[in-house]
Amino acid sequence: MTSSSLVTALNRELAAASPDLVGNDDLLRGVLSGCGDCIKVLDLDGRLQFMSEGGKRVMEVEDFSLLKGCPWPGFWPGQGGAQAMAAVADAKAGKTARFRGPCNTAKGTPRYWDVQVSPIFDADGRVANLLSISRDVTEEWEASQRERFLTEELEHRAKNAFAMVLSIANQTFRDDVHAAALKAYRARVATLAKAHEITKESNWSATPVARVIEGALASYLSGGGVINVSGPALTIKPRQALSLTLAINELATNALKYGALAVAQGQVDITWSTSVDGAPVFTLRWQESGGPPVAAPSRTGFGTRVIKDFMASDFGGTVQLTYAPGGLTCELSAPLQNLSA
Repeated sequence: MTSSSLVTALNRELAAASPDLVGNDDLLRGVLSGCGDCIKVLDLDGRLQFMSEGGKRVMEVEDFSLLKGCPWPGFWPGQGGAQAMAAVADAKAGKTARFRGPCNTAKGTPRYWDVQVSPIFDADGRVANLLSISRDVTEEWEASQRERFLTEELEHRAKNAFAMVLSIANQTFRDDVHAAALKAYRARVATLAKAHEITKESNWSATPVARVIEGALASYLSGGGVINVSGPALTIKPRQALSLTLAINELATNALKYGALAVAQGQVDITWSTSVDGAPVFTLRWQESGGPPVAAPSRTGFGTRVIKDFMASDFGGTVQLTYAPGGLTCELSAPLQNLSA
């Protein structure tokens, strides 16, 4: 659509609202003054030609004549200057560019901006000037910086806590009689630390199921047997990611000792899916095959409780362990609404 046709369409819409709005200078003045964004017109070399009244207010500019004709990219420090120059080049080529960065106001007040630079076409469709619109997103940016700082501080403290827990365990269970139990305990703590790292990558919000399983299996992929993982793109909550990681680790450890991963011809298939039979349901299945004959354990250990109780509680569903001769099966079923959106 050409510039003239856009103006025609705009005037048509304004006329539909009120004929007095077409060609109304007071309307344009009110828009430019009332808008909280800094609206600027640049020439094709990126020099300032115009700044809206609202823009002068947000940029704390008292006398625009002192800035008129100055290269706009020169106001951006560091990497921002290169981004601004690239945006000018893109707009001059007929494209719309966007970037974010810090830039002080005319009075030196620090601000962070979301900037869009686009071409202004003449009646013949050629780029005549450039339009730059800067929105003050300082509060949003500062909030994200605080969140990042707190997340990094939490991660630092968590790593210290994991290290302290392992140190206490090493000092408490130093006798050889505790060696096997200590090894299993250390592995579980390491798995929990890995799950913590994965959820941290997702900023403690929604973590992809595939990423959780991938992290839990990282130390088992080079062993015997084959592991197949497949399922749709779904995300789960941080607590669910932790319990799923622990459960997958326990299943993999058991399979490496007694099940499908103990032999080269063994196979583990991990699949998850959703179905709608009344209320939507999420199902995750661990299926072993090709391994040694399976028998139910004579007692319920901590690993079994991790697999069944932790996952069932955190997902708000049920977990079924089946010790079939052909291979162990573990199936989690939970309402889909219990997962993260």
